[in-house]
Amino acid sequence: MISLLDDIERWHRGGLGVALARIVEVEGSAPRLAGATMAVNQEGEVAGSLSGGCVESSVVDVALAVLAEQALGRLVRFDALGDPDDPVGVGLTCGGAVGVFVEPLPASLLPALVDARDHHRGVALVTMIDGPTPGAAFVVDALGGQVGSLGSPGLDAAPATEARKALDEGANRLVHEADGVVAFVHSFVAAPRMVIIGAVDFTAALVKVARVLGYRVTVCDARATFATTVRFPDADEVVVDWPHRYLDGIATSLGPRDAVCVLTHDHKYDVPALMSALSTSVGYVGAMGSRQTNAERRQRLLDAGAEEASLGRIMAPIGLDIGASTPEEVAVATCAEIVASRHARLGGPVTALRDGQGPIHRGAS
Repeated sequence: MISLLDDIERWHRGGLGVALARIVEVEGSAPRLAGATMAVNQEGEVAGSLSGGCVESSVVDVALAVLAEQALGRLVRFDALGDPDDPVGVGLTCGGAVGVFVEPLPASLLPALVDARDHHRGVALVTMIDGPTPGAAFVVDALGGQVGSLGSPGLDAAPATEARKALDEGANRLVHEADGVVAFVHSFVAAPRMVIIGAVDFTAALVKVARVLGYRVTVCDARATFATTVRFPDADEVVVDWPHRYLDGIATSLGPRDAVCVLTHDHKYDVPALMSALSTSVGYVGAMGSRQTNAERRQRLLDAGAEEASLGRIMAPIGLDIGASTPEEVAVATCAEIVASRHARLGGPVTALRDGQGPIHRGAS
């Protein structure tokens, strides 16, 4: 939903009512997981998506009705069944079922969500989907700050605790309270960071692909002539500094969702930068270069004091083996490797979905 805030703010400034529609339950196979969000204004304009087209038209109708009736909120369910004589009938072709909660956006909570987005902080939106006041909601951050309420401190307590856990995990979940109240915890973690070392020809392409995946991207190079915003206009930040010194300065802020990609393949940059990256808890470390360059760099890292076991964290040569050669193809291969690493799909042959078995989405039943 954070990605929809620009549209939502624009609609609010124009005086339009806005309804949120979010997937809160998933059974079996579905196009999107819990947390997928669509926003609809009172004129029927839409931002976001829930299913790639299966249920959107019906959800728009529900959203407009909720806004017109000033309803608190409504839970609607969609499954594989549909009217074969209705060309726009609702039916999930993947065979699963989803529960979609549709509600007027709690306008009082919008500033808290916007502030979290602007300052790269994680927050969770907790919404009552079943109980005395469906649609009642509050926003909670990892430090315990809270805006809004489900109605009472007693109703807020358990969901607030679960919300902080969900933020740590980057997860969404339903919370069932003893009195029958059900709340949906929707977590919005800060965008993951990607630090690209080296202002080289492959960097611009990697910046673009990483931004599509939602990364906040920094390009770092000690050469001021090359590290410029003119060369890398899509980067969130361009830093002129020795890469190892920059990484040392942000070390405590890097975590398992973040990535460091070393593209310089120049030992005087690579070795200190990789030593710094390995001292952090960053989730992905990749380094560009030929197999010979990588072998030489590995020995230099050992000579610099790196432990043999830690070198296993470095993905080098960088990227999945998909035959990539152009900067754009290498960027796709690199980001594909990062995604596979994040979802524990590395360590064996990465196959086409056609040739695999089991659920497509990690965590799906």
